[in-house]
Order: sequence, then structure tokens, then C-alpha cells
Amino acid sequence: MEKNGSLQSPQPLKPPKAEGREEAQEQVRRRFLVRGRVQGVFFRAWTQETATELGLHGMVRNLPDGGVEIVAGGPRGAMEIFEGRLWEGPPAARVEAVEATEVSEPLEEGSFRIVR
Repeated sequence: MEKNGSLQSPQPLKPPKAEGREEAQEQVRRRFLVRGRVQGVFFRAWTQETATELGLHGMVRNLPDGGVEIVAGGPRGAMEIFEGRLWEGPPAARVEAVEATEVSEPLEEGSFRIVR
């Protein structure tokens, strides 16, 4: 409040910096290797649902060594959220490691699929 008892007018909110929005929307592609108890716990279906909610495209598949491989593409900001969620996984999973690497090969856009 000002000295005379009246309320100050609120200051207008400033929009986020343009470079921050552009960076978050930059398209990236990453390969994730997820280790731990990640097979037989609906990890692939959960990954597909999570990726679709975030607007990502790509694929997920089980690996012979018991891990899960994910190749995904989309806006950088969504990919960062996705990577964080991979550490959580579905309720029955126990994620011990998530390795992420940038990839350059093009991905099929528009869907996220489970490879069997």
C-alpha cells in the first residue's frame, strides 16, 4: 500500500524472454537406455502414454539385456520433462539408470509406437 492508504496498481507481467521460448521449442532427438526393473512392469505402455501426452514422436522397445531403449523426438522443453519422468517410470518399475544421447537420424513424426 502507498503512504496515503490506497493500493498500488499492479505491475504488468513481462512475457518470457524470446530466446527461452525458442530454445524450449527447438526440435531435438534423443536415444534413452533405461536400466533397472523396467520389463514386465508396463514400462513400454507407460512410456508411449507419457511421450504422447508431451507431444513427442518415436518408439520404445525392450532390449535382450533387460533394459528398455527409447528413441524420441520433439521440442527440447518436452524432452527434458520426458527424461525426468523416465527416472520415475510406472508404479511397478524400479529405474536405476537413464542414459541419454543426442541422435541425428530422422524419426517418423506423428506417433509414438511400441516395437515388439
